[in-house]
Amino acid sequence: MSDVAGQRFQSRHVLGMRVDCIEASPAVSLVVSWCQAKRGRTICAANVHMVIEAWDDAAFQGLVNSSDLVLPDGQPLVWALRLLGLRQRRRVRMAPDFVDKLMAAAADAGVVVGLYGGTDEALDTIGSNLTARTPALKIGFAYAPPFRPLTKDEDHRVVADIRSAGVKLLLLGIGCPKQERWMAEHADDLDCVMIGVGAAFDLFAGRTREAPAWTRDIGLEWVYRLSLEPRRLWRRYANANPRFVALLGLQLLRERRAGRS
Repeated sequence: MSDVAGQRFQSRHVLGMRVDCIEASPAVSLVVSWCQAKRGRTICAANVHMVIEAWDDAAFQGLVNSSDLVLPDGQPLVWALRLLGLRQRRRVRMAPDFVDKLMAAAADAGVVVGLYGGTDEALDTIGSNLTARTPALKIGFAYAPPFRPLTKDEDHRVVADIRSAGVKLLLLGIGCPKQERWMAEHADDLDCVMIGVGAAFDLFAGRTREAPAWTRDIGLEWVYRLSLEPRRLWRRYANANPRFVALLGLQLLRERRAGRS
């Protein structure tokens, strides 16, 4: 049991990276309650790629572990939590399930939402799709960052625009680990809840299609995504997936031996 931002969660460290045991509905309620407070909070959506990034980069692992909530987005993370003794029933599937529920709850609570990532054209489509699915949703800010680091002046303007728009929930779709680093760097500058949604922007922009249900249920959604974007994704999956399985196996073996001793 760990104390995360004043809330009590059961958590486990999967290859050293914290993953919280929480289901989608209570997570939505918690996030919306956080939106009412004037404090910056960061939420990470964990999958195999993020775990391996954290394994390879201690500094990145540290910022994920210090975030306010780490949701088990990938099905392998659900299996890992179960193998480590927790009763996670199902994954908190970011897109479209969790985002849809979160947008509906945000609309009901009058929470202003902001979007950070993608292109201007993509953001127009994302905003239109989100409001079509949740007509009462208020999107007060949308920004497509350039494909380079922002200057200090640009960054200050973005922060000022987010604050002046009254954004209380900021969705970031600039990919892992960039979006997690951005959230950590701006947690003290912004008084909103920030959540890295990654590929959810591609789905709501119509750039990718939702994976068939049978692939999602058995943890093979990555195979479907790979079939759509093999050139972009094959290196990531070839590097991350086998290492995750092997390293998790070693972790479980060590913990079992430690328990016996």
